[in-house]
Amino acid sequence: MTYLCAMPPKTKKPPEDLPLVQEWTLPLAATLGSDVRAKGILLELRARLPLKQRKRLDIRGLVLALRMAEDEAAEFEKAGRIVTDALVGIDALPVVPREIEDILSIKTSERHRWLKDGRLVSVGTRTVKLRGRARKITFHVFDPRMVEDLLNRDQVENWREEDALATAEKRRQAAWKAKLKREEKKKPKAISDVDPDAAALRGWEDFMREGLLHD
Repeated sequence: MTYLCAMPPKTKKPPEDLPLVQEWTLPLAATLGSDVRAKGILLELRARLPLKQRKRLDIRGLVLALRMAEDEAAEFEKAGRIVTDALVGIDALPVVPREIEDILSIKTSERHRWLKDGRLVSVGTRTVKLRGRARKITFHVFDPRMVEDLLNRDQVENWREEDALATAEKRRQAAWKAKLKREEKKKPKAISDVDPDAAALRGWEDFMREGLLHD
């Protein structure tokens, strides 16, 4: 399944008073409690409908509603079947970046960091074309069951604690290295490092002090 655009397009909602109405309730396993995820599913379903009918499908909460005029009965029946078929297995629809950030309440920087170090496991990438633009973007997508497991185990908080400890340890090591560097600068330089002749002279004074020139 592929999203047609990176962000939900702004569209006018279909009139509430259209006589032909069919509704579907999205399961929690599909939305994972996220309105952003619910809107992503709406986009996926709209993409399967004929272009002129896409705005007729909308969502409120967890309820999808298809509304059409009375003289569109044939199109309404066909569109209803398309939506019904598309909803089969919808809970397996890969989770896109903005959705996982909303579901887990994480920052974009955290998503990038945890993806890079392997704590967040990608199930692949998707490339989409931004609506009205020539540019395409590629992003990682995630298994909804993995995301659900992270949510249920509150794993994000554990990762944040790990990151905080790692950051504190890096700061401690940096402070220790800086201290050693300062102490190294404070140490008096050996005479041999300053003046080779002075080092030789000191050796001669030691020789004299030991009385090695006396009988």
